[in-house]
Amino acid sequence: MVQFKVFKKTSPNGKITIYLGRRDFVDHVTSVDPVDGVLAFDGDYLQGRKIYGQLVCSFRYGREEDEVMGISFQKDLFLASEQIYPVKEAAEPTKLQERLIKKLGNNAYPFSFQMPSNAPPSVTIQPGKDDEGNPCGVEYYIKVFVGDKEEDRSHKRSSVVMNIRRIQFAPTRVGRQPCTIVRKDFMLSPGELELEVTLDKQLYYHDQTIAVSCTIRNNSNKSVKKIKATVQQSADICLFSGGQYRCNVASVETQEGCPVNPGGSLQKQLHLQPTLKSNMDRRGIALDGHLKNIHTNLASSTLLASPENRDIFGMVISYTVKVKLYLGAMGGEMTAELPFVLMHPKPDLRTLMRGDSTTQVEAFRTNSISGTIDES
Repeated sequence: MVQFKVFKKTSPNGKITIYLGRRDFVDHVTSVDPVDGVLAFDGDYLQGRKIYGQLVCSFRYGREEDEVMGISFQKDLFLASEQIYPVKEAAEPTKLQERLIKKLGNNAYPFSFQMPSNAPPSVTIQPGKDDEGNPCGVEYYIKVFVGDKEEDRSHKRSSVVMNIRRIQFAPTRVGRQPCTIVRKDFMLSPGELELEVTLDKQLYYHDQTIAVSCTIRNNSNKSVKKIKATVQQSADICLFSGGQYRCNVASVETQEGCPVNPGGSLQKQLHLQPTLKSNMDRRGIALDGHLKNIHTNLASSTLLASPENRDIFGMVISYTVKVKLYLGAMGGEMTAELPFVLMHPKPDLRTLMRGDSTTQVEAFRTNSISGTIDES
């Protein structure tokens, strides 16, 4: 028997309930999965009023405790809004919607929202130990409420708000193996120092180890004292110019094989593993947007349909490996950088639709809806 996992959320007065088959919706770069679910309500409660639904992207870019004198560090973007009941246009329901409606009875109606393709994935900024209120980042939620018209102010007792996530998975086509060569010459000194850096691949999955191969050719009169490699996470905030934050999420340094004296060379392989586990106490680290009781990880790289166009509402996450050579007090430093992609592998679509992923934890059987999870 095929099992489906269903999430359920009921208004405080118990009169309206929404059901979703999943809370993770995949951004395929050029298109996004529709957000579809089922609304059930008490028919005697409405008394001629209507039920409206909204899909909202909320971007918090400052701490709640810093909001004073009416200043708000949160922007809400309404991506979709429509009247769910009475039904204006009957759309073709999905199989899960059909089964839910059959089980829930006459006062159950399907709804569907379409996300725009240029909206950002869900991201959460890790708060500090003493931070209060909602964390910074980008989150999505569905809001369903009762009113006479769409512009009515919703009342908490007759509203349902359920958080969802917009996520991206690693592309099936892998890019070229990253490689760069950096050369540095010195004033009043002959020759130059050459650093070649290569990564073992361009795409890494979360918790994988990055192998960084370094080749140093020293044709200068300086000496290389130490080598350091770091993984740098960059969060580009698109709401205002100059809003870019960088954090080192993994690092390793070595003096093995050093000093590399004039005329010498060195080949070295360093290993880096950027994980949330090693950054649990770091305030300001970008994480994948997470839901209640769901484990998360470092934020995945953001894939854009057009890399030149970053004019979106939210954050763009990217990663870079930086290799730095320390040349002593008089020689200074020398740095090479290589971008790479850090993401989750794309799951099997049938598994995702059955709800066998770690983000869904209760089952909906075709003969019963007692297995739905009630999200508070």
